[in-house]
Amino acid sequence: MSGHSHAANIAVKKAKTDAIKGRIFTKVGREIAVAAKSNPDPNTNSKLADAIAKAKAVNMPNDNIKRCIAKAAGELSNATYEELTYEGYGPAGSAVIIKALTDNKNRTVDFVRTVMRKHGGNLGNAGCVSFTFTTMGIIAVERTPDLSEDKLMEYALEAGADDIITEDDAFIVNTSVAAFSSVRKYLEEKGLNFFEAEIRMVPQNKIKLEGEELAKFQRLIDALEDLDDVSDVYHNVDLPEEDEEE
Repeated sequence: MSGHSHAANIAVKKAKTDAIKGRIFTKVGREIAVAAKSNPDPNTNSKLADAIAKAKAVNMPNDNIKRCIAKAAGELSNATYEELTYEGYGPAGSAVIIKALTDNKNRTVDFVRTVMRKHGGNLGNAGCVSFTFTTMGIIAVERTPDLSEDKLMEYALEAGADDIITEDDAFIVNTSVAAFSSVRKYLEEKGLNFFEAEIRMVPQNKIKLEGEELAKFQRLIDALEDLDDVSDVYHNVDLPEEDEEE
């Protein structure tokens, strides 16, 4: 399960690049605004609280978060956003799952289908690859001199987490989807800092690609993530650490 922490480490490195950070802020901001539309109080809206935690984990400023919540009462008040999931295959039969948040389903599916075809992939039917992934909560907690593995294990067990993994710069807390919000809130209340806090789809097994197939796959993932409507992209390819997007 160490691959989960690998993803967390990559997320931290990506956040150091201003251009990528801006893109992440835009996507997470939309998640906050949509979650806040029905109820702008994170104390009684767990979905909004989770979105805010995700934003804080990527160092989104509090002022930005407040503006996103206010946006829900303004320009989004009459908009209807849908959460969509697309599944398909990339180069060499790799598995790809695309999560989108959109106010125009036809536009989004056209963009996603075009990108997939352009980069050697194709969309499949619902369920064609998702059965090879596990949906789970992942919270990457910053390691500090004051936080021992034993102490975090105690916190995690008290909160109802499944397990933790120790890495050089972080502890990775894994949870079920149902327990994610309560575990995240418990660890937040303990004053812990997060590198990542979100529900992700994790491949049960990874495949390796090389040469042009690997390069083509990386271009596909980059192009999908560049789409404004796409919020997350999951896959089963074991990418080199310096280039990995997921």
